[in-house]
Amino acid sequence: MTDLNRYRNIGIFAHVDAGKTTTTERILNITGKIHKIGEVHDGAATTDFMDQEQERGITIQSAATTTFWKDHRLNIIDTPGHVDFTIEVYRSLKVLDGGVGVFCGSGGVEPQSETNWRYANESEVARIIFVNKLDRMGADFYRVVEQVKKVLGATPLVMTLPIGTEENFIGVVDVLGQQAFVWDESGDPLNYEVKEIPADLIDLAQEYRGKLIESVIDQDEDLMMAYLDEGQEPSVEDLKRCIRSGTIALDFFPTYCGSAFKNKGVQMILDAVVDYLPNPTEVEPQPEVDLDGTPTGEFAIVDPGKPMRSLAFKIMDDRFGALTFTRIYTGSIKKGDTVLNTFTGKTERIGRIVEMHADERIELDRAQAGDIVALIGLKNTQTGHTLCDQKAPATLEPMVFPDPVIYIAIAPKDKGGAEKMGLALSKMIQEDPSFQMETDQESGETIIKGMGELHLDIKVDILKRTHGVEVIVGKPLVAYRESITKIIDDSYTHKKQTGGSGQFAKIDYIIEPAESGSGFLFESKVTGGNVPREFWPAVEKGFKVCLEEGPLAGYPCLDVKMTLVDGAFHAVDSSAMAFELASRAAYRQSMGKAGPQIMEPIMKIDVFTPEDHVGDVIGDLNRRRAMIQGQEPQSTGVRVKASAPLSEMFGYIGDLRTMTSGRGQFSMEFSHYDPTPRSVADVVIKEAKERRQAKG
Repeated sequence: MTDLNRYRNIGIFAHVDAGKTTTTERILNITGKIHKIGEVHDGAATTDFMDQEQERGITIQSAATTTFWKDHRLNIIDTPGHVDFTIEVYRSLKVLDGGVGVFCGSGGVEPQSETNWRYANESEVARIIFVNKLDRMGADFYRVVEQVKKVLGATPLVMTLPIGTEENFIGVVDVLGQQAFVWDESGDPLNYEVKEIPADLIDLAQEYRGKLIESVIDQDEDLMMAYLDEGQEPSVEDLKRCIRSGTIALDFFPTYCGSAFKNKGVQMILDAVVDYLPNPTEVEPQPEVDLDGTPTGEFAIVDPGKPMRSLAFKIMDDRFGALTFTRIYTGSIKKGDTVLNTFTGKTERIGRIVEMHADERIELDRAQAGDIVALIGLKNTQTGHTLCDQKAPATLEPMVFPDPVIYIAIAPKDKGGAEKMGLALSKMIQEDPSFQMETDQESGETIIKGMGELHLDIKVDILKRTHGVEVIVGKPLVAYRESITKIIDDSYTHKKQTGGSGQFAKIDYIIEPAESGSGFLFESKVTGGNVPREFWPAVEKGFKVCLEEGPLAGYPCLDVKMTLVDGAFHAVDSSAMAFELASRAAYRQSMGKAGPQIMEPIMKIDVFTPEDHVGDVIGDLNRRRAMIQGQEPQSTGVRVKASAPLSEMFGYIGDLRTMTSGRGQFSMEFSHYDPTPRSVADVVIKEAKERRQAKG
């Protein structure tokens, strides 16, 4: 298939437990990809093929699969909903053209839905909304539509209305076609009847049709004038065209309802994907950048005839070897081709090209612009690397990954496991860029870092089961940071004279706190050549290297600005090295005087609790130094929004379950760094000192 108009690259994303994977299963079943439907709660879903996914009933890795509907090719990625795996959602959105946001009919817009929605906004991905689980107790379609407006600030375009609620949910009203689709209880998605709209919904259906026309009509000026001046209602074809252009422009989001588990309403999602989501040529093309990441002004326009450009967005290791999931933006690629990796500057040979269907694969001879395929045989390609035509190299905008906030020390249970553990960890890091590892040079400890307790818990589980490495796990540690509070105006002279040419560098500088989130800033205000321009980068480098270890407890320093004001040099004895050494010594001399402080990661927390336990939950959060930001009543309980230091939240899920008789749930994600209270900072500094002494 080479007609790009018939391609749809879509992702399915949502909060944990909203029913993404079940929706994917139903789509695969309806499109004839699978004949027996696997259920998530039985651990048999097609796209959840890791042991850990099947046991916990959650999706951890995004799984790619290809299927067909109405002569259109759908490349679908089922993404995880849990906050610790947002990286998977982020990198999937990066290579998709459209998405389906699934919301739970009773849970509504949950915290992770907000994060995913924000990522999708940043990636400018067109979306349709599916309000799922309308057969559940407490489900309310209209409440979720209101939440989409209020919480996400988005404009839902209601396309279907539910017939019946909770266990009486039997079908949907098609607002555009003004007819009802009613399913029987056989569970077969194709067993439905098209009927007249039930009498009690006729007025509502017409009201929503009027709203729909008013929302979409301004996509076409001629239609709008005819409608406003002459009251001429557009045809269904014209309305569909307007819905399509408004959806692609992100003006509104077509909103559907149903129950994936009960097989009701999923076909409409498939029709909407084909009718309203963009094909690869209708999306803003990816910007090309140079090796420093600066845009070149060129774009990777989706066209099979142009030089090849593709982005590796995921590495997965399985029994067949390393799979590199790749989105091809321009050109085409054949088995046996040699391509250039612009990040490493080396060439890679494409061993095999496979189309993925969860963990099955279909061999292909070639793939082209618009395709999402897995490549086998690449040696040095990692997530975010660009693969391109050797004769016409270019780099696509790379991915930016968040820094880990939590880390633990691990050690193999037996001596022989050390090498095995090292190999397993390096494979796992390639697969997940938000998972990092370092070896403490002095103690020889292996430290793994991640986005949350569950993230690291699952990594340890994968080490044990997939790679057969038993490890001893230390207690979780928080990734603290340091910063400064005062402005220091200082000077340092570096002099060394030992026979022959010596070293000389003098710098006058100001160190001050920078704006939150700005990192390290360097500026030179030297005039008159007292410090020649070629030595400025050495001053910047010397200081920047030292920021990795703060003056209080050795944690990295955040948000510092250094301004080089003046200095002096010697025509013979000055060198870049001398100025770098002066800058390093200046750091040691001045940072301790600049009011250093310990900064701790603050997490955004969202707790769901039954109403009768709200007091206990809030009291407990206050004891954890949390700031309560609000409470929202839900149909089955209350959601408490708060922010709290990560150090106080370890093991929280166990305490919450005890407090709420097992009915409470929570999610948290990193928000920002804040100064720690004095008493906490003293403990952090003392522990850091003890660790240093223990090492040596």
